Amino acid sequence: MDCRMDGRTAVVTGSSMGLGFAMAKEFAKSGANVALVARRPDVLEAAKADIESVSSTKVGAYVCDVSDPGAITSMCQSVASELGPIDVLVNNAGSSIRGEFLSITDEQWRGDLELKLFGAIRLTRQVFPGMIERRWGRIINILNTGAKAPPPTGSPTVVSRAAGMALTKVLAGEGAPHNVLVNALLVGKIVSDQIARRHANLETNISLEDYIAESGEQVPMGRMGTAEEFANMACFLASDAGSYITGTAINVDGGFSPVV
Repeated sequence: MDCRMDGRTAVVTGSSMGLGFAMAKEFAKSGANVALVARRPDVLEAAKADIESVSSTKVGAYVCDVSDPGAITSMCQSVASELGPIDVLVNNAGSSIRGEFLSITDEQWRGDLELKLFGAIRLTRQVFPGMIERRWGRIINILNTGAKAPPPTGSPTVVSRAAGMALTKVLAGEGAPHNVLVNALLVGKIVSDQIARRHANLETNISLEDYIAESGEQVPMGRMGTAEEFANMACFLASDAGSYITGTAINVDGGFSPVV
């Protein structure tokens, strides 16, 4: 199977590290020009240099807060001018704020929805018309398995992720007649920078390696997934290899989620 992306331009938000970086790197290795989008310029530049060391495609670093509508517009215009029309959008920016329902403030609700849901809406609004006009496009919304199986104390993040799954289905229906395919990838237990931060916040004597191993025991496959494994699925969907898949929400979780 050929998952090449030669000649395509991909925008990946939240791509200075973690899963976003892994996806951007895989896209570049597969031939795509890649726009790295995040908020911290120093980390962005380091990520850009890393990807440039393994790829000959164009790589751009764009500082952008996706909860800021003006910043989104400016970033998309810069990417189109410098790297070419945007063919692939990966809505990956987000955080994992969760707690007991009564403890969550209106400010936290608004902040989570602005970042994850409205960020994806506004970014898609920028690229959707061009994809429709060119009759080729890929949009991948990165959610988590809580979107299908919301756990207690999962708000606000699982609520915004569930809304992202509904958005995926709506956009897939509108984009399908124009060969614009929209899918969601649902993160399960994947080794990433977010896992490292969770471990650090535990203030435990357990090493990160042992923490990852113990967490992996909860997964039917007996281990946590890697960022590279997640990126492989994203690359498949973003390429012509995934040309008949749209409107799906795929668990990338080693069988962890109770919902298919």
